[in-house]
Amino acid sequence: MAPPERCFEAAVDFEKYPRWARDIKEARILARDRDGLAVDVQYRVTAMGRSTTYTLRYFYGSDPLRLAWRLQRGDATSRLDGEYSFTAVEGAPDTTEVTYQLAVELAVPLPGFIKRRAESRITHTAVDELKAYIEAIGA
Repeated sequence: MAPPERCFEAAVDFEKYPRWARDIKEARILARDRDGLAVDVQYRVTAMGRSTTYTLRYFYGSDPLRLAWRLQRGDATSRLDGEYSFTAVEGAPDTTEVTYQLAVELAVPLPGFIKRRAESRITHTAVDELKAYIEAIGA
């Protein structure tokens, strides 16, 4: 359990993603906004026996705490757009409801079951591994 602010802070600490997101090997911030928040982040990822790189552009919101992204470039994906939303649970200030959305299109067509497996792995990392990381650093 953690408040929305702590969840948001962990989600925007892109350079630490390799510590908790097992498939991300490197996250490098390419550009920041006036407030110092990362705008463009390049990732190097290994998954399903393949290494890939992609760059995401990030957008921020404050009510609820929101982090959205759109693919700028990728060598294995033609679309990798998504969003986290972190909302306080009423009556439980140290508990956060996390909403995660993702749209993925691969550059090369794959059988449906492989695509579903990849989507499941991404979602597991984005939600379960982030939760475990936040709980570990908050302990």
